[in-house]
Amino acid sequence: MSAKIVVFGASGYTGRLAVSSLLARGEQPVLAGRSENSLRPLAEPHGLQYLTADVSEPATVRALVEPGDVLLSTVGPFNRYGYAAAAAAADAGAHYLDSTGEVDFVQRVQQEFTARAADSGTTMVPAFGYDYVPGTLAGALAAKAAGTPGGHLRIGYFALGSLRRGISGGTRATLAEALARPTSVYAGGSLRSRRMGSETYKFKVQNQARRAFLAMGTEVFFLPDSYPGLSSVEVYNGWFPGLSRVAGPLTRAAAALERLPGGRKAVAKFASMGGAPGGGPDEQERSRSGSYAVANLSDSRGYTVVEVHVQGPNVYTLTGELLAEAAVALRDGRAVSAGVQGPVGAFGLDGLTALCARAGLRVI
Repeated sequence: MSAKIVVFGASGYTGRLAVSSLLARGEQPVLAGRSENSLRPLAEPHGLQYLTADVSEPATVRALVEPGDVLLSTVGPFNRYGYAAAAAAADAGAHYLDSTGEVDFVQRVQQEFTARAADSGTTMVPAFGYDYVPGTLAGALAAKAAGTPGGHLRIGYFALGSLRRGISGGTRATLAEALARPTSVYAGGSLRSRRMGSETYKFKVQNQARRAFLAMGTEVFFLPDSYPGLSSVEVYNGWFPGLSRVAGPLTRAAAALERLPGGRKAVAKFASMGGAPGGGPDEQERSRSGSYAVANLSDSRGYTVVEVHVQGPNVYTLTGELLAEAAVALRDGRAVSAGVQGPVGAFGLDGLTALCARAGLRVI
């Protein structure tokens, strides 16, 4: 029997996008999730198999995959609900990828499953969506183009068009989790903790200067492994330029609020305000915005050595496309390394560049 692609969380917002992208490629994924009533109407029109599984019963998640299969998980927030899928893939000897934007979850997957995945010859690629593939691609291309040791790499994420009503519930939940937590930067050969929003940086986006604030990103974990000459790696978010001016005080206040009784719920409620209905923006809303990332590599004096820009479709559309492309690549044996890997480690820079191009992400 040929290896199968299983989409766990198929009836959720990101899961539906990934399934749609797989179907557009002629694939027949297996749909999985908690509710048969939610899965059946998605599966039957396309003649797809569907299976029920619940993270509260890890054995049901483990039963979804066999050795050589691909488990694509969109079940989040991942710090609460994502562990069962990653553990199931590691136990089964299956490939794995997910849509998380939670960097501490990625670190947990790294710590717990790297050796097991390497021993079984499988590849696990967490956070393979808009968070954080575009920045990884741009950063890797910049590091390769520089061609010399050293360099301070700053990666900025931006949206083209309006995201005012175009942010999903999952993104807002991730924001709520992150507001009061420190983020990581790579500097001096190791990871260092910084307060989210404590610094800002101006990037050039379509010939205009746009400010972004220090944010979380898996680039700080994976790019130094692929390009050990990098002196530092930092990730910035510039979705809302006005927010960059107040990000520092906002995250400081969120951290203080979270320490109070009921503070965590208050932060989560604030982050959920104004989200897109139905779990996330529909196709029409997504068509109004695009994704953009910039990698700026400077020398020790602060002069730009290399700058790489990448542009793609809406952040959620791009995530669905990236997940579908990566799932097919893993299933077809196109990974270049086993273990828990970042995008470059998993597919190589040439392979990642080609994969991203097929997903609609192009280098400018």
